[in-house]
Amino acid sequence: MTEIAAWLNPLLALLSIAFGMIGWAAPRYTARALDLHPGETTMGLSEIRAASGALFVGLGAGALLIGTATAYLMVGCAWGAAAMGRLTSIVADGPANRRKQGFFAVEAVVGGLLLALNFG
Repeated sequence: MTEIAAWLNPLLALLSIAFGMIGWAAPRYTARALDLHPGETTMGLSEIRAASGALFVGLGAGALLIGTATAYLMVGCAWGAAAMGRLTSIVADGPANRRKQGFFAVEAVVGGLLLALNFG
């Protein structure tokens, strides 16, 4: 692992944990930020806590615990896939607003950095 990767990998894993904590601990805030609206049950909040929250906490924490390039590469794959999904939405779902573009940029940068630092 290069010197840059040795400090940037854990930093990006901590970023993943921080963003995940927002979704996990504050699902109503996250729902508002993502233009999601509550339904008749709390299933939506549960989904936000799981998929937009604890999942990213687990990814970051797992990479920090394992500490290998492969572990950080997998976090990059997850963030990269999120960026691909966001880009699909930008193309297929209509005009991209600043929030959607901002989320895409963060996902693409985090995923791209982790993939570039740890592939091969």
